[in-house]
Amino acid sequence: MKLKKGSIFIIIGLLLLVAALLLTCFNLYDQFRGERSVDNIMDKMILKNGEHSLQEGEIPDYILNPDMEMPVETIDGRDFIGTLEIPSLNLNLPIISQWSYGNLRVAPCRYDGSAYKNDMILAAHNYPSHFGNLKYLKEGEHVIFTDADGNKFTYTAVVRETLMPTAVNEMLSKEEDDWDLTLFTCTVGGRSRVVVRCVLW
Repeated sequence: MKLKKGSIFIIIGLLLLVAALLLTCFNLYDQFRGERSVDNIMDKMILKNGEHSLQEGEIPDYILNPDMEMPVETIDGRDFIGTLEIPSLNLNLPIISQWSYGNLRVAPCRYDGSAYKNDMILAAHNYPSHFGNLKYLKEGEHVIFTDADGNKFTYTAVVRETLMPTAVNEMLSKEEDDWDLTLFTCTVGGRSRVVVRCVLW
């Protein structure tokens, strides 16, 4: 009887080890696939990247009409509003126009807001090739968003905080001290969110 119980526990332990190994392999594959997706998209993007030239005295459309929709570039059936560069983390990432769980597995996404209204919120998985190293972004370091028309917006990181996954109102903070740009990702295990708030530089 004791031998049977011991064998059952050994089998259960082995099954749990196999399940953990399979989960680890899946997560590593998912990270690898996310990195490949970003590289593939960046190779295909044809952003104007600063080539958007204005005549002297001409005012950009987004300043005249900040409520306008952000222009997009469609790649592989997904709309991208531009790119995000974080030099200190060696990141240059495409940004998908609308977030969804499926889109997040491909590239960072716009969660809410607009660069034109100075209230854009970007979300990404915690893959090292996405926002996995966001916790290392220091106060005073720069973040550069370039829209699909080549308009550049340079921000400075000013606050890093941790929020619970249910703290939606805090994430979408609409108080007087609104942030011009918010970046967030989940921690390993998804128990909290790493949030970096930025202001225009």
